[in-house]
Amino acid sequence: MIRDPDTLAALLDNVARFVRERLVPHESEVEERDAIPESLVAEMKALGLFGLSIPEQYGGLGLTMEEEVRVAFELGRTSPAFRSLIGTNNGIGSQGIILDGTAEQKSRYLPRLASGELVASFALTEPGSGSDAASLSTTATRDGDDYLLNGTKRYITNAPEAGIFTVMARTDPNDRGARGISAFIVERGTPGLALGKADKKMGQRGAHTCDVIFEDCRVPSAQLIGGIEGVGFKTAMKVLDKGRLHIAAVCVGVADRMLSDALSYALERKQFGQPIAEFQLVQAMLADSKTEIYAARSMVLDAAGMRDDHRDVATEAACAKLFASEMCGRVADRAVQIHGGAGYVSDYAIERFYRDVRLFRIYEGTSQIQQLVIARNMIREARR
Repeated sequence: MIRDPDTLAALLDNVARFVRERLVPHESEVEERDAIPESLVAEMKALGLFGLSIPEQYGGLGLTMEEEVRVAFELGRTSPAFRSLIGTNNGIGSQGIILDGTAEQKSRYLPRLASGELVASFALTEPGSGSDAASLSTTATRDGDDYLLNGTKRYITNAPEAGIFTVMARTDPNDRGARGISAFIVERGTPGLALGKADKKMGQRGAHTCDVIFEDCRVPSAQLIGGIEGVGFKTAMKVLDKGRLHIAAVCVGVADRMLSDALSYALERKQFGQPIAEFQLVQAMLADSKTEIYAARSMVLDAAGMRDDHRDVATEAACAKLFASEMCGRVADRAVQIHGGAGYVSDYAIERFYRDVRLFRIYEGTSQIQQLVIARNMIREARR
């Protein structure tokens, strides 16, 4: 780890206190208004939360993967909307620039992302390509010193707030596979870039998504990430490996919060003259949830440590994301069951969390895609 234990402990304590004292009390407000109060956004900026994983030379905290997932465990203990706003800056929104960007691209954008001045967005998914990301149809056609982008991206997190978009587009029309894809940084306000209406989602109110539409959007060639065509899909996959570990850590944090709420309710709620926590079938749900959370936490920390050792963690990241997101769904279901009828009404946070966590099994690669990644990597390794 890059920091001494005392410094890390202080950071985790500050984040945990901020979540407990500032974010949790505003969960219902965010749900009702579908917006995070600007005062809280300002506090997030002041705490450095927009730059957790951005290198220190660009104004970020430069956390290692293990440090980042430990912070994510704490951030996960409140509404996912709060984490979503800052998470894209630290993950898929900035990592393409960090990993493969030119020196000029890094110096131009990373300091503004780290401070929260810019919110980043990652534009990969399209109406006709989601899990099959390599089949995307958005094109980037060379026109002198520029590229003309045409196409539509769908379900793009933070698009309504984004100041820059990392956009995957096909630069080689003759290559319909991954090698024909390049990555671009497109600034908000660029002529030809338009946003669709905000999506009305099942959950995660306060975390906004919408379509991003390109119609002859002129982008200077200097905005091609790394200055090289044809490596955009590789950039995206490297970014997603890291993003999957981050989401897995968030799943652990949210599950921990839901279990804590369920335990508190079970200790307070009485039936047949005693707290329902005394009933063995309720205890079984609590115990199973605790066990699975511990297993997921251990997986995430192990894979994060491997990534910090510069090892290929494509399989381990997929394993962690698959198990943690599915685990989170099971914990949510048990927590609603423990709450009984109370879990089905919005007076209790578990009703909101039950809807919020359903997305974890879909974005950053569905559970089924994680299974394919894991199995294909196993088969490839066995054939070597």
